[in-house]
Amino acid sequence: ASASATKQGRSVGEALAAEGSTPTAAATGVSASPSAAATGSAAPSAQPTQPSAADLTAAMTQGTVPPELQTAFADLDCTKPEARAAQTGADDKAVVACSQKPVKAGYYEKLALGPVAVKGSDVSKAQPSLDTQTGAGWQVQLQFNGTGTDAFTKVTGALATQAPPNNQFAIVLDNQVVSHPEVRSAIPGGSAVITGQFTQPEAQDLSNVLSFGALPLEFQKGDITTVSPALGSDQLKAGLVAGAIGMLLVVAYSLLYYRGLGLVSIGGLLVSAALTYSIMSLLGGGIGFALNLPAVCGAIVAIGITADSFIVYFERIRDEVREGALLRPAVQRAWPRARRTILVSDFVSFLCAAVLYVVSVGKVQGFAFTLGLTTALDVVVIFLFTKPLITLLARRKFFSDGHPWSGVDPKRLGARPPLRSSRRRNPSSAAVKEA
Repeated sequence: ASASATKQGRSVGEALAAEGSTPTAAATGVSASPSAAATGSAAPSAQPTQPSAADLTAAMTQGTVPPELQTAFADLDCTKPEARAAQTGADDKAVVACSQKPVKAGYYEKLALGPVAVKGSDVSKAQPSLDTQTGAGWQVQLQFNGTGTDAFTKVTGALATQAPPNNQFAIVLDNQVVSHPEVRSAIPGGSAVITGQFTQPEAQDLSNVLSFGALPLEFQKGDITTVSPALGSDQLKAGLVAGAIGMLLVVAYSLLYYRGLGLVSIGGLLVSAALTYSIMSLLGGGIGFALNLPAVCGAIVAIGITADSFIVYFERIRDEVREGALLRPAVQRAWPRARRTILVSDFVSFLCAAVLYVVSVGKVQGFAFTLGLTTALDVVVIFLFTKPLITLLARRKFFSDGHPWSGVDPKRLGARPPLRSSRRRNPSSAAVKEA
């Protein structure tokens, strides 16, 4: 089998710690049991003494733990989470470590690991598979490259000659022992199988460790910007204030230029804002959407998109009035052309937002998402609010008679009078008839 291991600060999947040339051991629990203690050397009956924990550990692991690791091995308490964390040690040195999975409740194996024998980067492939021959459940198949094949053949040949537990090798990731299977015979050929009655998730997890732990990845710091909570809050408030100012300017322009029709645009903006806020609130709880500064910028840009849709429709209506049409037919005639223009404009904006969302990362996606959402809502507002409301207002005398403050006053718009055909009587014909 194979392994991958990393040292913090190095590339992922750097080393396989193998219990090979250096004698190693795996002792269950954190203290000696009475039966295990009995296997130690007997003290003289004349001078009964209580052996220390270090003496008991040395007796239990005699011949399996190197002398230089005896003290560290005895002091290691695997019941403590911090003791099961990453163990320090160079790749060419023997170290002690704890298994990550307990043998039984509260008991973990203590391991003495020899130097690194096979690097994780030498694992070319690892994948889970179902053991169809023995029916023992799931297993992990792995393959090595040329360098890993030679090293793995050598270390498994050496481990196969050892008695348990010295015939094990440890799969180490980030200096933590993920697994430590036994070797029954030398494994040449560059491929191996790890068995152990794994469940499918366990086999998949071990395969991921061997596969992705072997990737020679290096992370480099790029541009790092640290924003304090106070500064981030100030930026968000500044964005909201800018949006409010933009909204007020649009409202003022609508009232001054379109007068009565400006009230329609203001109502449409309020409806769009209410829909946007409601949907963002729902998305915040559903997908964790946050209204950060880029998202506020997207909402500010959407104010212009929504106002542009109103302007397109209003100007189409006013053009019809300038041609001499009454307001009600002008509203009906202007809608098909305005609708086509609005849909094309919103489609282009939505397409740009979608592309930006796909190709961007981080906060830029918040801007693209908000822009796309508000653009889609603009279509809803113009179709379901603006058009029906203007149709109803066109029936009101204030608008239909062209009041100066309605925004569709024919005189103010310079409407041309309707052309009427006139038939002039032929005088000679009249004289003939009269005669």
